[in-house]
Amino acid sequence: MSRTSRVRPDSTTDATLDKAADENFPVAPAFLPRAWRDDLMAVYGYARLVDDIGDGDLAPGGADARRLGVSPERADDRLAMLDALETDLHRVFDGTPRHPLLAALQPTVRRRSLTPEPFLGLLQANRQDQLVTRYETYDDLLAYCELSANPVGRLVLAITGTSTPERIRRSDAVCTGLQIVEHLQDVAEDLGRDRIYLPAEDMKKFHVQEADLAAPTAGASVRALVAHEADRALRLLNEGTPLVGSVHGRLKLLLAGFVAGGKAAVHAIVAAKYDVLPGPPKPTKLRLLREVGATLRGEG
Repeated sequence: MSRTSRVRPDSTTDATLDKAADENFPVAPAFLPRAWRDDLMAVYGYARLVDDIGDGDLAPGGADARRLGVSPERADDRLAMLDALETDLHRVFDGTPRHPLLAALQPTVRRRSLTPEPFLGLLQANRQDQLVTRYETYDDLLAYCELSANPVGRLVLAITGTSTPERIRRSDAVCTGLQIVEHLQDVAEDLGRDRIYLPAEDMKKFHVQEADLAAPTAGASVRALVAHEADRALRLLNEGTPLVGSVHGRLKLLLAGFVAGGKAAVHAIVAAKYDVLPGPPKPTKLRLLREVGATLRGEG
């Protein structure tokens, strides 16, 4: 029995964890040791819950609000829900969490001596999403990724006992690259939430108006902008690729999967001729396998 399954399962927590299959990268593949898989899925469950609260994607019925002690009439108040989740997060470190996904996280935190900072970073990123819907500069976007993406990679290194300053630096590059790729895949979806993660200064440079992002397909200016941002993402992924060669065994394969997932997603965007507006371009399994092989061989 996995550690996460010791918490009483239900349809809403299962649905949250099932979203791992839709990510651009493998979350906890079967080739990893069971203890690592359990711990990675516990972290994923928390991260997914934070994002679902921030995006308003919780399962209907208010079960998550009840677990976090939020009254039914405030279940749609995302900031209130994030505040309640932070309170429950602190219980992970010094008490008994209420939410089953945080109860599942507690053994991982204790076993791996994890600190609150990366978990709080993910919370802060989602608070920022409620208050900030546009980013003026690329540096502003990188600062957001420092909260929204980089903590995940740092947690993976902590769980596997491989953290060093250089690996953290490389991991941050990979995670930020993955986040930017995801933003490019989800331009239309994000716009539907009144969020734009394309830097305003770049939109001006390429003569892209917000109305252009609402079109059914991308015009030449939007495609040029997406190509520019995709190139930035690929450079970050390449900067982080040496992380893979710095570790060994099954962890090397896991990290290669992260990097390859991002590079394959960039390739899918290129193959779509940078037209991301009809929907997220998705890489083929064959392309993903090719990228995994290239990453393991140390190819850029």
